[in-house]
Amino acid sequence: MNLDFEKSGGLITAVIQDHASGRVLMVGFMNEEAFQKTVETGFATFWSRSRRKLWLKGESSGHHLLVKEISTDCDRDAVLVKVEAQGPGVCHEGYQSCFFRRFEDGQWKVSEAQTYDPQAVYGGKQ
Repeated sequence: MNLDFEKSGGLITAVIQDHASGRVLMVGFMNEEAFQKTVETGFATFWSRSRRKLWLKGESSGHHLLVKEISTDCDRDAVLVKVEAQGPGVCHEGYQSCFFRRFEDGQWKVSEAQTYDPQAVYGGKQ
């Protein structure tokens, strides 16, 4: 069974979930090469739409995502990748998850504390 990379212009959505807690950590995109690298290496690799190149999650921060399980949806145009995060956070803004804001009372509010200092990890290169 093949994934449908053509439906969305060569990319599939990759939902990244903590394998132990079930928390969604991030959403990224994979082209066929990124998916193959993820399978071959056991570490989540994505296609950067802004930089137009492959990127291994954690290549700058060291916060890699060790793949535990991969599933696909019924349309085969998205994957759920269950991972073990190798660091204090996945979000480049310093949080455990990229989903650290909640919509409350008509506005977005930060709902948790940072787990690391992004300035110390990335400097000015976010």
